[in-house]
Amino acid sequence: MDVVAACRAFVAVSGHGSFTSGAAAAGIPQSVASRRIAALEEHFGARLFDRSSRAVRLTPFGQDMLPTARRLVDLADAMADDAERARLRPLRVAVPDICPPNRLAALVAAARRQRIHVEVRPAGPDERARLCRTLEVGAGIVAVPNGTASWRVPLGLAARTPFPAPTVFLETLRTGRSGAQARRRILIQPEDDVPHLRDPLTRAGQSVGLAPAQVTVAPSLVDAAAAALSSPDLLLCSRQQAEDFGLHWRPLAGLRLQRGYDVAAGLREDLDQLGTVLHADIARCLGATGDDRRPPRGGTPDEPPVEEPA
Repeated sequence: MDVVAACRAFVAVSGHGSFTSGAAAAGIPQSVASRRIAALEEHFGARLFDRSSRAVRLTPFGQDMLPTARRLVDLADAMADDAERARLRPLRVAVPDICPPNRLAALVAAARRQRIHVEVRPAGPDERARLCRTLEVGAGIVAVPNGTASWRVPLGLAARTPFPAPTVFLETLRTGRSGAQARRRILIQPEDDVPHLRDPLTRAGQSVGLAPAQVTVAPSLVDAAAAALSSPDLLLCSRQQAEDFGLHWRPLAGLRLQRGYDVAAGLREDLDQLGTVLHADIARCLGATGDDRRPPRGGTPDEPPVEEPA
């Protein structure tokens, strides 16, 4: 016997003084209400209603049991409400602030179709790590070296004019001894201002004779893209970003730079949801290539993913 359902029928009938009206209020047929109440009476071994007349009246036993039955029904309803709120617990996720808003909206919509209530919080790489560490978010898409990444985004250089070759050689950016040729800078956006991307590029530039100021970090992606659109400067970015800004993009020759991302989460359930259920949707937000469904190596906010030496 479903005690809660039986008590719900009991409370409804007692409140309306009629099996017909009470059953309708409970959203069940009258025959079902009668069976449930009869089962409850059999369970307790006493009558809840006096059926000797046309009117439905509570017996003394029924009057004594009604308050407890109401409390049980109220508790069951409260438990159902709590379960719904817990199921819709917002999963606050720190995401790269370079993710296009339309793709973030598609990610949130995809999560809702999977009954996952995601709230995104765009932030830079350092801020995402801090938000995870201080538990201000439940999870974060954090920057990691390529070797430990669940998502990878190839990087190259983008310019306002087409490139003469399928790849860009850094040595072609050297200025001549006469200094007549303007120095073309490589602008690193804040998202890529992390050791495993910035340092290899800086070392490669130095090894081919680029001036120190030719590889520099821009204040923001907007500033970097604006410089690439209005000058000979080059933007280090993904192919997707280059297309979004209307720039021409080519990979670097001899230097494989890739953004790497993984999940940091406090709960294993959140880690699994982001790393498996929403893996492809997050890849589209990041502009990641392929569909690498390797389980994420994400850590907890107290134990961020381990970075390999650059």
